[in-house]
Amino acid sequence: GTFSQTNFHAGCLRLASELPAVVISADYRLGPEHRLPAAIDDAAAALSWLREQRHPWLAESADFTRVFVAGESSGANMSHHVAVRHGSSGGQLALALAPLRVAGYLLLTPFFGGAVRTAAEEAAPPPGAPFTPEMADKMWRLSLPAGATMDHPATNPFGPDSPALGPVAFPRVLVVSAGRDFLHERVLRYAARLREMGKPVEVAVLEGQEHAFFSRKPWSEGTDELIRVVRRFVYTENGEE
Repeated sequence: GTFSQTNFHAGCLRLASELPAVVISADYRLGPEHRLPAAIDDAAAALSWLREQRHPWLAESADFTRVFVAGESSGANMSHHVAVRHGSSGGQLALALAPLRVAGYLLLTPFFGGAVRTAAEEAAPPPGAPFTPEMADKMWRLSLPAGATMDHPATNPFGPDSPALGPVAFPRVLVVSAGRDFLHERVLRYAARLREMGKPVEVAVLEGQEHAFFSRKPWSEGTDELIRVVRRFVYTENGEE
């Protein structure tokens, strides 16, 4: 999302007020003019920007040793890729950010894909669904490099050309899936694969919600529950509050 959208801005205000936290919302370049990995590069650059800030109000208000990288839908996809860059052995991003510390990642209804579809991705969407496989395919066509398949690393974290995640050092990761999202199964598989690798992943499923419900309905009961889940995750360290 973008802070220029009223509903997305309202969601960020809720997080800032109700967690509470300093919330910084960063825009990024869009396709088809700027194809991936441009948006991922921008997300990584936002962390570097944060590291270099010297504004007194930010230094006084924010704890730079407890930074959480969060995103919804495509933003969650980008958060995953920033985590991989940040946690890779010898990664330049990790060196550039010191002493800023990323304490965790929040992936809200992440937008992933793959050449092999899940059953839900193959099925016809219900009438009135706000997000459908057809819409997702169009978005990927507009954002992936020309000629790329749905197993491109930006789309599929476990594709044949994607970086191996076993050696990547992940901090705590919260994965939020929506039960009525056609990507629900894919999101759960993503979290399960990371867990199998021993990554510290927590999963929260909001059964009655749809894809990107946080930004589409920032004042809904689903967002109320999401904020409770996020608050618990952010203010819990190693199982202790």
